[in-house]
Formats: sequence, structure tokens, C-alpha cells
Amino acid sequence: MPNPNPAVMEFLLTRRSRPAKTLTAPVPDRNALMPILTAAARTPDHGKLEPWRFIVLERPAMQRLAALVADRGAALGMAPEQVEKARQAFADAGLAVAVISSPKQSDKVPQIEQVYSAGAVCLALVNAALASGWGANWLSGWPAYDPVITEQGLGLAPGESVAGFVHMGTETAPPPERPRPDVNALTTWVGA
Repeated sequence: MPNPNPAVMEFLLTRRSRPAKTLTAPVPDRNALMPILTAAARTPDHGKLEPWRFIVLERPAMQRLAALVADRGAALGMAPEQVEKARQAFADAGLAVAVISSPKQSDKVPQIEQVYSAGAVCLALVNAALASGWGANWLSGWPAYDPVITEQGLGLAPGESVAGFVHMGTETAPPPERPRPDVNALTTWVGA
């Protein structure tokens, strides 16, 4: 017989990411962040390869990245509003954890499964932060895929990529509700 945990199920059914622009100080310190990172690291990992890692970006690092994003966007000739939106995501944040997809060579575990595991870490990190009482949001955007930002700004090695930036902080406003998927329309039952 199953042994349900109604409190956890209720959390999962009602969880809601908090818009990053509504998060402010205080942010989790190292002591508060370690259990959140530990919970996220319990993500399924076929082959025990640990195909991901964390980069904790504190306020000074976020400011440095904001400047790099502005410079890089201008160098690429991007629209000023697109550059400014990406810059603000870093400039206005007190803390983010960059989840780095870092696939390992494996004859048994395809690279795509390792990338999926990194994505699962992002969601686990958001949920662990929310469960710990912090506001959290998983973002990416063009800076996550720009080689200058990822290599120079974050020090990523060849073959690594940003799975997401998980922003954390104190909520300043309740999250807006949004439409949810129609699970019946998305589900096919196969009996035989």
C-alpha cells in the first residue's frame, strides 16, 4: 500500500515560481543555501555521473555579469530593450545559482539523459528554495547561451552549458496566478 505524504503533494500541486524581479534582500546565506543545494543534488542521475554543478553568484558577481551582458549585447548589435532586460535580470538580483550542465563521457548514459538531469536539478533547486521559504525563479535567456558570457563570465569548460539561473530571495509580492495545462488533453492512456 502507498504511504502518501499529503503535505508534500499539496506543496507540489500549489507551488508557484516567484518572478525574479519581485525578489529582494535578504537572500539565502551559505548556511541557508547548503541544504537547498543538497536537496537539488538528489535529482535522478543515471550512472551516478553528476553531470551538473553549481556556481553560486553573489551580488558582486551578479553586478559583474550585468556589465558583461550590457557590453556583449551591444557588441552583438542586439536591440537595446533586449539587452536591458537581460542586464536587469543580473543587476537587480542579490543571488542566483547557475546550474551548469556538465555531461560526462559514458557508454551507458546518453548525453541527452545527462542534460535532462541538469534540467531536473533546476526544478529541484526552485522547489527546495520555495520549500525553505524563499522566493525562487528559474531563468535562462540569451546570456545563458552566449559563449563569451559563459566562458569569460562564468568560466565554463568546453562541453559545459548553463541549464538555468535560479534566482532566490525574499518575496515582495505574491506571485500572479497563471493558466495551468489541461492535463486531460495532454494525457494518453495506453492499456494494451
